[in-house]
Amino acid sequence: MMIKDVMNRNVIVAKPHTTLREAAKVMSDLNIGSLVVMENEKIVGIVTSTDALRAVAEGADPDRTTLADIMSKDVITIEEDRDVEEAVELMVKNKIKRLPVVREGKLVGIITVSDIAVVEPKIIASIASLISINVPKYTGA
Repeated sequence: MMIKDVMNRNVIVAKPHTTLREAAKVMSDLNIGSLVVMENEKIVGIVTSTDALRAVAEGADPDRTTLADIMSKDVITIEEDRDVEEAVELMVKNKIKRLPVVREGKLVGIITVSDIAVVEPKIIASIASLISINVPKYTGA
């Protein structure tokens, strides 16, 4: 199965100068776990709900901290015409749960472990290893 058949085409993006509070509100209102950070139509970062929580826990002021301050800058992406199993391999190897999807370098979607689990039950074992990264003592049983 191809990435383009599974990905979510409705990617919510933000600018680097967006405040942490604004980003948290958008993620909460839309019930999403990440924002792709874009500038001049280029992916410059990604921020997850975990990044936001970590920043607040470390004392960041949500009204002064911007996404540029907390985003992951070396964003791993995948081409839309790749196989879903390649996405799983990338996610497991890099310990990530979300991959922006590109076509010729342009953002066209996002794929998450949840998207994959719904359409490819046979690869849930691989995804379980990714989940266990964040759940101590999780055995996947």
